[in-house]
Amino acid sequence: MKGFVDFIREQGVIGLAVGFILGGAVSKVVTAIITDIINPILGIILGMAGDLKAASFGIGSAQVMYGDLISVLIDFIVIALVVYFGVKIMGLDRLDKKKE
Repeated sequence: MKGFVDFIREQGVIGLAVGFILGGAVSKVVTAIITDIINPILGIILGMAGDLKAASFGIGSAQVMYGDLISVLIDFIVIALVVYFGVKIMGLDRLDKKKE
């Protein structure tokens, strides 16, 4: 892990690109967990027949799809928490320290 942190600290833009690619991969994994595991469980709990994204209510002839919004918000919160704690655990929050 120390080698990875040193690499990011010394490489600048290349390290940023590596972090961006890894962030995209983590985002896809978290999105899959949310979509395939958490949302169906929440849908069952809330009585939405197993799919939170399908949750909606009607106003006249319009359907307000609030389930998709809730799903995206859960996705965002989990990704933000994973990134925050990942940075804290890996010590990446101290990367701006000057090279000695």
